[in-house]
Amino acid sequence: MERTTCCIVGGGPAGMMLGLLLARAGIEVTVLEKHGDFLRDFRGDTVHPSTLHLLDELGLGEKFAELPFPKMEEMRMQFGTASVVAADLRRIPGRHKYIAMVPQWDFLDLLAGAAAAEPSFTLRMRTTVTGLRREDGRVTGVHYTDENGTPGELAADLTVACDGRHSLVRQEAGLHPEELEVPMDVWQVRVDGPRGGLKDGRVLARFGHGQAAVTMDRGDYYQTSYLIKKGSDKELRANDIQWFRDRLGALCGWDGSVTDGIGSWDDVKLLEVSMGRLRRWYRGGLLCIGDAAHTMSPVGGVGVNLAVQDAVAAARILAGPLRDGTVCVHDLARVQKRRWLPMAMVQKSQAGEHAVLRAVLEGTLAPDTVPPALRLLQKVPPLRGVTAYLGGIGIRPEHAPDFARA
Repeated sequence: MERTTCCIVGGGPAGMMLGLLLARAGIEVTVLEKHGDFLRDFRGDTVHPSTLHLLDELGLGEKFAELPFPKMEEMRMQFGTASVVAADLRRIPGRHKYIAMVPQWDFLDLLAGAAAAEPSFTLRMRTTVTGLRREDGRVTGVHYTDENGTPGELAADLTVACDGRHSLVRQEAGLHPEELEVPMDVWQVRVDGPRGGLKDGRVLARFGHGQAAVTMDRGDYYQTSYLIKKGSDKELRANDIQWFRDRLGALCGWDGSVTDGIGSWDDVKLLEVSMGRLRRWYRGGLLCIGDAAHTMSPVGGVGVNLAVQDAVAAARILAGPLRDGTVCVHDLARVQKRRWLPMAMVQKSQAGEHAVLRAVLEGTLAPDTVPPALRLLQKVPPLRGVTAYLGGIGIRPEHAPDFARA
């Protein structure tokens, strides 16, 4: 049987960041990732200012800057013909006054490369966790199958669930999230089209006539999220794909030369939106962070960055106890206590945004009607900096521990 000090299940943003930080503290850490690479379509592709500051502190800012990416400096919403800037990142403090629109696999490759330089770090791809090891009621590691389908065991002082919203580790530990109501699911689709429709890196949300979509200009295509009523995917897919092309084109102002690139319903991927949170993020020997602890709505694209912030807090709080071999439930509770307020405030904000989306999708918000809170942003431009700060940096931003700084 193999052994490590900290076993991290899931090589997403939370898992890779936590692995890098703990390895820089000299702690033996093993990350288990079930896929063979980080290539996934329609993952969170936004790296917010809080994470950009963190990369600077870790000595990775220059390498990150070498990646090709557009910069999103404002979030604009359009209600019929009425337009409003909901957030202006040029007004926030610090050198990173933008959100970097970077494919998540590039971000993860950067973290994996930095972590690989640490002698106490191990990343095992194509390794699927199948269950938890237990001794006297305490989690003591995991059972897994490797890339050849061979079963194995990995013992660990601490196991950290970073395996996302459908976390198997969380389920195996008997931890069940409280689900919060959401009004929508999302169709994700790449739309190729002529350049010049949007400014590079701009995110534009469009609402009107019972429809809502968020479009990100990714340079050679538009990454588009089209919102539908919760649970309506099967019913709507009974329509011909031209029905969707026509509706999306009418909402976004695209003609057939753009929307005809959507060849069939196979090009339209469903994201079943959920939002929830664990009341308790831990058991003896086990901690959940990121989406495994709190599933976020895609509204605002903040889930990735909250997960990264969880990882930073966990590394700072747990590095000492892990190094000393004394990590206990009290230490794990400190992580949850530290990260609960930022998570809860984001979910509360998202619930307010969901109320607007529900009204749009149900057709009760008249075209060209801007909700009152957004009308205030039109009248008082400095408030756009406040919304940008809350979305881009957030409440209680985390900074790299001293032991992890380059």
